[in-house]
Amino acid sequence: MHSEIEALLDRAEERFLKAEEITSFKRHAANLAQRLKIYEFLREKETSIFQPVANKLQETFPNEQQENLERSLKHWLLVLRYCGMAMLLNDRNFLEQRLQEWLSGIVSAHQTQKIEAAVCNLLQTRIKEILSDQARAILQPFLDDAETMIVGTGNK
Repeated sequence: MHSEIEALLDRAEERFLKAEEITSFKRHAANLAQRLKIYEFLREKETSIFQPVANKLQETFPNEQQENLERSLKHWLLVLRYCGMAMLLNDRNFLEQRLQEWLSGIVSAHQTQKIEAAVCNLLQTRIKEILSDQARAILQPFLDDAETMIVGTGNK
């Protein structure tokens, strides 16, 4: 998205934008405003998103070490933050770079694939409960990418 806005602004240095370029710029600005609203919602509701996930995870894995559960929850807390930033930037490469840097190897090293998959599923369910369909449609591709990278990596 930013490269498209940047290209429009570059053209505006040479001349006034054409009507269709202004329309495109307005569309990008509105899209950015919508993404920012979703990002702020996720930031404000972070605790209320993850508390039910944590509770259900404890019920699902009652015999698992607390440290493993907490580690996986922290992973997905960071994943949601990265997904939110990638969504705001509309940059799937941003998410991929961040996750490849640290998380995929950690999941395999700690052998927490089942826990990670459970947290992911619980988080996806929670996101469906709290976000509108429209907001979820914007965030979902980034969550799907994260799931593929983290849960998919652990299952290979």
